[in-house]
Amino acid sequence: MPANLTPEYLAAEEQFKQAKTSPEKIAALEEMLRTIPKHKGTEKMQADLKRRLSKLRGESGKKHGAKTAPPVYYVPREGAGQVALVGPANTGKSSLLARVTHATPEIADYPFTTRLPQPGMMPFENIQIQLVDLPPLDRAFGEAWVPQAIRNADAAVLVVDLAAAEVLDQVAETLARLEESRIVLGHTTEPVPLGGVRKPALLVGNKLDTAGARATWEALADLWRERFPQQAVSTRTGEGLEEFRRAVFDLLGIVRVYTKAPGKKPDVTAPFILPRGATIVDVAARVHKDFTATLKFARVWGHSRFDGQMVQRDYRVEDQDVVELHV
Repeated sequence: MPANLTPEYLAAEEQFKQAKTSPEKIAALEEMLRTIPKHKGTEKMQADLKRRLSKLRGESGKKHGAKTAPPVYYVPREGAGQVALVGPANTGKSSLLARVTHATPEIADYPFTTRLPQPGMMPFENIQIQLVDLPPLDRAFGEAWVPQAIRNADAAVLVVDLAAAEVLDQVAETLARLEESRIVLGHTTEPVPLGGVRKPALLVGNKLDTAGARATWEALADLWRERFPQQAVSTRTGEGLEEFRRAVFDLLGIVRVYTKAPGKKPDVTAPFILPRGATIVDVAARVHKDFTATLKFARVWGHSRFDGQMVQRDYRVEDQDVVELHV
């Protein structure tokens, strides 16, 4: 069975080849393991990736003389996807995390309050999305491990402060600092450097409740309209937060699919999460690895099909489709 490796996997593999340190190699292997298609044709590759990852983790845990490497903080993925909150100091990333999740980050008016990654689970309808608040990107006082944390995430939310005089420069400066680490955010024709990554990103203007913020947001949004989907919010009043949840879900490029047995009702509380563009075969692989070979056809209930329409193996599922597999 062909492996059918995805572009995301191949990019992670290239990142591994370019890696020079153990933490960089570990992060690349973790990304390879996350993005490799899960089916019978890749079982040996998955096992090899796990073996190499285990060996590297073991080696990185040993002491090597008196030298100490800078800390690397890895946040395990949870929920439907992991999204990194990035941006300059005092833009309100921690306040945003606190408003849409149950996390309790330290929040203060002085810069660099956040020194460690702070994860929180954001509910969106019937799923949870993991947000990770990161220290600000700053050349003089920033944490060296932050770019790797952004690489590990599925997407990024770039938060800027609509009350700041330098707000129009905040996006460009943040993008420039990330590009120094070979990370490109958003839709752009700019090529990704060798060993680099491109991450989908949402531009968020915070502090919409402050004087002059709406006019500032219109100018900022117009400037970056081609590169980023956008959402303005106020973590103080709550304006825009529900729209923010939806925007983050759309950013991840995922769909929720429910399965059912013939004659039974689907369980709509626990959907399978698949990438947009996934097919019936991908759904079958999530249910049971052997179903990819034995699947004959499926019936689908959804917005774009009449109830119970029979579809073939290559049918692309849409968000909230209900699928009945016939093997």
